[in-house]
Amino acid sequence: MKFSNPVLSGCYPDPSICRVGNDYYLVNSSFNYYPGIPIFHSSDLVNWTQIGHVLTRESQLPLGTKTSGGGAFSFTGIYAPTLRYRGGRFYLITTNVQHGGNFIVTADRPEGPWSEPVWLEWGGIDPSLMFDEDGKVYVTGTGGGDELPGIYQAEIDPDTGAILTERRLIWEGTGGSYPEGPHLYRIADWYYLLIAEGGTEFGHMVTIARSMEPYGPFQPCPSNPILSNRSTGLPIQATGHADFVEAHDGSWWAVYLGIRPLGYPFYHHLGRETFLIQITWSDDGWPVIGYDGKAQLEIEGPSFYEGNPGKFEGICRDDFNSESLNLHWNYLRNPVPEAYSLTRRPGWLTLLGMEQGLDGIERQTFVGQRQRHLECQVSALLDFEPSRDGEEAGLTIYMNEKGHYEIAVARIDGVKTVLFRRRIGSLWKVEREETIPVGPILLSIAADATTYVFAFALNGKEETELGRGECFYLSSEVAGGFTGVYVGLYATGNGKPSDSLAQFDYFEYRTD
Repeated sequence: MKFSNPVLSGCYPDPSICRVGNDYYLVNSSFNYYPGIPIFHSSDLVNWTQIGHVLTRESQLPLGTKTSGGGAFSFTGIYAPTLRYRGGRFYLITTNVQHGGNFIVTADRPEGPWSEPVWLEWGGIDPSLMFDEDGKVYVTGTGGGDELPGIYQAEIDPDTGAILTERRLIWEGTGGSYPEGPHLYRIADWYYLLIAEGGTEFGHMVTIARSMEPYGPFQPCPSNPILSNRSTGLPIQATGHADFVEAHDGSWWAVYLGIRPLGYPFYHHLGRETFLIQITWSDDGWPVIGYDGKAQLEIEGPSFYEGNPGKFEGICRDDFNSESLNLHWNYLRNPVPEAYSLTRRPGWLTLLGMEQGLDGIERQTFVGQRQRHLECQVSALLDFEPSRDGEEAGLTIYMNEKGHYEIAVARIDGVKTVLFRRRIGSLWKVEREETIPVGPILLSIAADATTYVFAFALNGKEETELGRGECFYLSSEVAGGFTGVYVGLYATGNGKPSDSLAQFDYFEYRTD
């Protein structure tokens, strides 16, 4: 039975997968969003349900306030994790690029709770663990500092974090830029080393090598790259950063990241998504991925896939009636607990704006979820009476601090106002503003593949369009960073802590 990729739409990059019996678990990078590293469960490899986050405490996930790489804050935080299971315990290894580097956390249950980090004296990024049959455990990752580009490896004690042997360069790849994302597997008599090359843009690719010994020498596959859609017109691009899993029926599969570009020149704004692809094995023992190394949107699913896609469709509504936010919500950086409440006004989410606004890189009052569909409509009912100029709250389409659009309620020259504003790089402008009366306001954003339309409604009356913004300017190609667009609820005092409460009765995300 066929299914349609991606299996996780929206910003879910750098997937890593492991199997426990007939159950499958998957994690993704989370960068500067909190809680960190979403974790999913599936029984058929196609339909995935989020069951938690790995990093749920600030002691596990301190997020800094410095930008890096092009000035976009979304280059910071948690990079590619690897999830493995051994001896009744889950192990996750990853990198916090600005606070501590590489670390391991463990859990008895994938839902958590996960342990405090065990920090490693191990440079580079994209670390991976391989538990060998003889009891040895290997950590594999990229070069760091002044080291040559390539893949480095050593033995490790995953419980203490102690590096037990010399750090060794084991493969430099096939010549593509940025050899990274390594995973070492023991399959039959061979050690297979799977990596990504070419950078995580349109030249991205998956390559593989093998050896009879864990440190090599590694022989490259004669069919490298074994997965890449580069230089094609296929609807999936930037394919790479894969992880293999043997299914419980004996078949082999890979999860990998890719993008679905639009327009020309290409751009994408939903982020790097998670895709699934089949693996077969050649007579001489090399993996053959997909259709001659190419990825397709629609493919034949596993033998145990029975259809009934569980992907989100229709209406997803949050009435804020629980004591905690649903798992699909994230804060931007570490939250200040006092700025958020689900109990101050039962059935409403209450936000208290801090000094920082959406242009800032410090902690701020923001909670959002990934945009997961090119065509969708989002809305939120806001009750907010700003008491001084500068106080503001609303609904935003947010890529990073240099790229975002918002429709918001603010006090301007002593008057309650609804406004539409666009921020593109160093440029920003309030496109339109209107005076509004006391009372709740319905804010909405309608999206298609090219445009966001911002509107508001008062007292159940017909919507008034306030402005439009192009998706292109919030794309990774323009705004930069490694994430995708989020839809967020926010509040700010724009230079001073706010005294006025912004209260949201509900948030709705529709695809029909």
